[in-house]
Amino acid sequence: MADARAIAPGLFVCDADGARLLAGLCAACGKRHFPAAAVCPYCAAEGAREIRVGPAGRGPVPYGLGAVALEGGLSVIARLTETDVSRLRPGLPMHLVIEPLFTDDEGRPVLSYAFRPA
Repeated sequence: MADARAIAPGLFVCDADGARLLAGLCAACGKRHFPAAAVCPYCAAEGAREIRVGPAGRGPVPYGLGAVALEGGLSVIARLTETDVSRLRPGLPMHLVIEPLFTDDEGRPVLSYAFRPA
């Protein structure tokens, strides 16, 4: 792929060790973040260092993500309630919903936003 280029610089590398994402590791709070940045998005400390992560990963439940174009010209990457890719297509009308994402340690539902097919 001689003419290929990365969608944006600094997101990933692909070398003899395989593909890896470039994440940040905060020296102050110890949390990892992606994409890598010198300032930690969790505690705002400066000096996070770049680390390589991957290639394997997993999720606790199946989530679908998609780009949703909202009225007024804003597009967002968001969780989709539909996880069956065969039921999704470009241009499918979507509707914003607020629903439980998971249950916290105290047994309370934690709400998040998602889009479901209209």
